[in-house]
Amino acid sequence: MNPYNTPSPALPWWKTTPSVLVLLALVALLGAFSFGLGFVVMIAAMVAVWVLPPWRRFAKIGATFGAFLLLTVGAGLGGQLDESGTKQPDAKAREDGKLNAEPMSSPTPAKVAKAADYTGKPLNEAEKSAHSAGFTTGHHDAAGDDRSIIMRSGWTVCFQEADTTAKSIGFAAVKSDEPCPEKDGGPLPWPKMPEVVGATYDTAAKDLKQAGIDLDSITLDDVYLDIDTPTAEEAAEDGNEWRVCFQSPDKGTKVTSTTTVSLDLGRWTDVDLVQDCPKAKDTTYKIPANDPEYESDNSTSEENGSTGSGSSSSSGGSTGGGSVGTVHPGSFCSPHGATGVTKAGTRMVCGPGSDGRNRWRSS
Repeated sequence: MNPYNTPSPALPWWKTTPSVLVLLALVALLGAFSFGLGFVVMIAAMVAVWVLPPWRRFAKIGATFGAFLLLTVGAGLGGQLDESGTKQPDAKAREDGKLNAEPMSSPTPAKVAKAADYTGKPLNEAEKSAHSAGFTTGHHDAAGDDRSIIMRSGWTVCFQEADTTAKSIGFAAVKSDEPCPEKDGGPLPWPKMPEVVGATYDTAAKDLKQAGIDLDSITLDDVYLDIDTPTAEEAAEDGNEWRVCFQSPDKGTKVTSTTTVSLDLGRWTDVDLVQDCPKAKDTTYKIPANDPEYESDNSTSEENGSTGSGSSSSSGGSTGGGSVGTVHPGSFCSPHGATGVTKAGTRMVCGPGSDGRNRWRSS
């Protein structure tokens, strides 16, 4: 027997091509009724395609994609059948529905979201909160100068306009160190400098605060060469003793965020010999004995007097001294040996300093 002419044995029926095709058809059929059952059959059909029939590789790949397609088509047809069944109830069911139907209440209108009030908040925080509430936002310069808003954290919301239907909010803002205008697009209401020259520090501070000027931004200075500049706390502590001798800017000037407000103060009480402001700051000494020129003038007069009287003095100046009241440590003094006290009550004496000139030193 010639082995090349011997016919190949017949395949079992479950390995034949028709049986595999029937299994693929079941994928679409069962998928129309149950997607889960169709999915299981699809897996079985895919295994059968790759194991049972002697197909070429490309045919097996095509049959695999065909199984996916058949399941999709079957599931779609099943959905359409279910939808058509729900859309076309029988006549009896329609009649029963009409008889048993109860009057339907009118639908409740949807609640319109109300925008919160964000005025006074930093622009970046206001926009973040509005976005969290489901609103879209926009912003512009409330001063009407059409300035670009770049760093939103440095701007403050003055006005807002909300559209609850469109769920949008428009913010009008100014820089954080600026006052809000009276209305959107209006001019900035900068405060004007009041007249405080001649007033005590307490009265001046009250007038400045009433005008809308921040006291923390005010620069203080003294008017005498031998008096230290007080801090704001020191000036407030003795507010009735410090007087405003000069001010900047002048009365009626607008005080913007870039304006430097300064007060030049002089201090005196009822027991002080000098109770008036000098004609110009940093030109005179509150205590005349602190003036270097005072020493030379006094020495000259004493020297002339001692010559006329025949008395002798090796230093050419008085050594008798005497108390001159409140003095500033380290300031020039005269005559040699004079005594005084500091503001804190420390006893001081007039004597030669490191530069050879008489200065107030602790005794």
